[in-house]
Amino acid sequence: MSRLTDSDLSTAWQSASLLLDYPDPGLMEVLTLLDRVAAGLPREVAEPLRRTTTALGTADLHELECSYVETFDTTRRNSLFLTYFAHGDTRKRGMALLRFRQTYQASGYRDSPDELPDHLCVVLEYAAGIDRQGGRQLLLDHRAGLEVLRLSLVEAGSPWAGAVEAVCATLPPLRGDETEAIRRLAAEGPPDEEVGLSPYAAGGPTQLPMPSFPGGR
Repeated sequence: MSRLTDSDLSTAWQSASLLLDYPDPGLMEVLTLLDRVAAGLPREVAEPLRRTTTALGTADLHELECSYVETFDTTRRNSLFLTYFAHGDTRKRGMALLRFRQTYQASGYRDSPDELPDHLCVVLEYAAGIDRQGGRQLLLDHRAGLEVLRLSLVEAGSPWAGAVEAVCATLPPLRGDETEAIRRLAAEGPPDEEVGLSPYAAGGPTQLPMPSFPGGR
């Protein structure tokens, strides 16, 4: 595996964030640029990113919009919300979400109160442009869920699989205990829903939704 520079990491994470966002005309217009930028990265990151830029660039936008909703809103193992893999819709998820927001605030980053802070696109944007180490740690803390997402998308032949593969390629090789955690999570899925989720925002109780992202961030 090539040694990734700080610039490589930021480029890879920002590119993946854009590619994993809800497809719209703006994204379609920059796919050629993203493909060209990806070509300058080390091969283990460049190749999966370019598979996604190619797949998205050759698809009809309306079909992509429908496929995005079908992919990420209806399958538990395809959630783009990282805390969902470890906690499902349980009370523990509220505290996990709070830790994301506290990490952002410690860096002076104000994420939107209208979006959950654990969405992968938000985390990647933060890691790429605000706090590389802090963002990388959030990804590592939720590595098992990220890898389950990767495996699920690859198995389904999803056009977005390459973007997640590229993110995983920026992280250290998996250790034995991590591999076992991924195997167990893939087999069992997220925890069952629990009624009465804890609030994670200072504004009061927040009902945490089943992952749903039909309209972009």
